[in-house]
Amino acid sequence: MKPTVVLVGRPNVGKSTLFNKLTKTRDALVADQPGLTRDRHYGQGRIGRKPYLIVDTGGLEPVVKEGIMHEMARQTLQAIDEADVVLFLVDSRTGCTAQDKIIADHLRRSHCPVHLVVNKAEGMAREVAGAEFHELALGEPVAISASHNEGLNELMDIALAHIPDAPEEDDSRHPKIALIGRPNVGKSTLVNSLVGEERVIAFDQPGTTRDSIYIDFERNGQTWTLIDTAGVRRRGKVTETVEKFSVIKTMQAVADANVVILVLDARADISEQDAHLAGFVLESGRALVVAINKWDGLPQEQRDNIKREIDRKLKFLEFARFHYISALRGTGLDTLMRSVDEAWHAAMIKLSTPQLTRVLIDAVAAHQPPKTGPFRPKLRYAHQGGMNPPLIVIHGNALDTIGDSYRRYLEGVFVRAFRLHGTPLRIQFNVSTNPYAERKTATPTVSAARASQRVRPALAAKPPRSRKRTAD
Repeated sequence: MKPTVVLVGRPNVGKSTLFNKLTKTRDALVADQPGLTRDRHYGQGRIGRKPYLIVDTGGLEPVVKEGIMHEMARQTLQAIDEADVVLFLVDSRTGCTAQDKIIADHLRRSHCPVHLVVNKAEGMAREVAGAEFHELALGEPVAISASHNEGLNELMDIALAHIPDAPEEDDSRHPKIALIGRPNVGKSTLVNSLVGEERVIAFDQPGTTRDSIYIDFERNGQTWTLIDTAGVRRRGKVTETVEKFSVIKTMQAVADANVVILVLDARADISEQDAHLAGFVLESGRALVVAINKWDGLPQEQRDNIKREIDRKLKFLEFARFHYISALRGTGLDTLMRSVDEAWHAAMIKLSTPQLTRVLIDAVAAHQPPKTGPFRPKLRYAHQGGMNPPLIVIHGNALDTIGDSYRRYLEGVFVRAFRLHGTPLRIQFNVSTNPYAERKTATPTVSAARASQRVRPALAAKPPRSRKRTAD
C-alpha cells in the first residue's frame, strides 16, 4: 500500500500549489484567497523516487469552534490521523505566526512523522529562510518554493526516507460517478452516505464544495470512484472568479465520469437550471441517473406536484432512471446504486455486428424509412462505433435523407432490443458512395480519344438507310 503524505498548514501558505506540483496536475484550485480549499483532496505523487499518495487539506485553524472553518479543521485532523507522513507548511515571507505555533503544538502530540517545510523561499538563502522557524521544535526546516519548483525532489526524498518501498499496486481505473446539481441540494451528504463516513464537508450553506473531490469506495463488491462537485448556479449569478473555476471543474468532472447522478431537491421546484444541467450531461453522452433528494417527510400533494414537474420539464430524459431518496437518512441508496451499475454496463456494452444487423433488418421490415424523392433509403448493415455512449454506425444508400423521427424510431428499437437503460444512444449514418461516379465525368484517355476520332468520320460517310413504303 502506498504511503500517505498529508499537507498541513494555516490558510494561504501554498498547500494547493505544492499539491499540484507534486501530482503534476491542476486538480486543486489555486488563488490568492485564504480558505479556498475545504475538503481533503487526494492525488498520486509523481515527484520523488517512491510512489505515494498526497493529500491536500484546508487551512487548519484549531481555535475556531464553529462554522465552516471548524468543519475544515475536522477534515484536516482526520487526514492527519490517516497519514504516514505530515508536511507542515509555513510561509517564509510572513514569518512564524501564533497560529503556526498552535498547529506545531498539535502536530508534536501526534504519532506521525512531521517535516517542517518553509515555502515561498525563492531568492532566499535556505539558512535564512528557515532560521525563524526553529522555535517550532519540529526538526530542521526544509526550504522550498512550490510555485518555482525549487527543492521539491529533495523534500520528498527526506519525507519518504524512512518509509519502506511499497509493492506495486493495480492502478486500473475504476468506474467514475460524478454527482452534479444546483448548490445545497445534498450532493456532499449523498457522498458521505454512500462512503459511510464524513469524507467531505456537508454544511447547511450553499457553495460549501468548491473543488471536485475524487473518492474511491467499495459497495456490493464493486469499486467505484465518486466525484463530489461544486453546485452550479445560473450563468448570470456566477460573478466570482473562484466560482467560475468551480463550475469549470464540475464540467470537467462530467466529461471524466462514466455515470452522472443528477441530484435534485424535492423541497424546491424543478428549475430551468436543472434542465440545463441535464441537457449538458445528455450532450456529453454520459450515462445518467436522476436522484430526487429530501423526499422524506413530504406530503403526498407535494410529491405529486414534483412528479408532474419532472414529467413536464425533464421529458427528454426518458432513457434515465429516476429515484426518490433521502441522502441524510440513507433511504433509497441501494436501488440508486443498482441503477448506476445498470447504466454503467449499458454505456460500456459491446455489441456484435451480426446482432446489430439482425435488429436493424427486423426494424426496417416492421417500418420502412419514408421515401424522399425518387429513391427510398436502403439500410444494409450496422456495427458498433464506440462506447460511453454507445455509438451504432449504419451503412446503406441515400441515408442522408433520413429524418429525425425515423432516427428516434431506430434508437428506441435498439434500446429495447439490448436493454440500454440509463445511457443515451448515438446513431450515425454512413452513406455508401458510387465507385463509378468519378468515371462518368473523368477525362477520356488518349487512346479512347483517337478511337472516337476514327469512328466519327466513318459514321458521317455512311449513307442513310432507305425505308420502303408499304402500299395502302
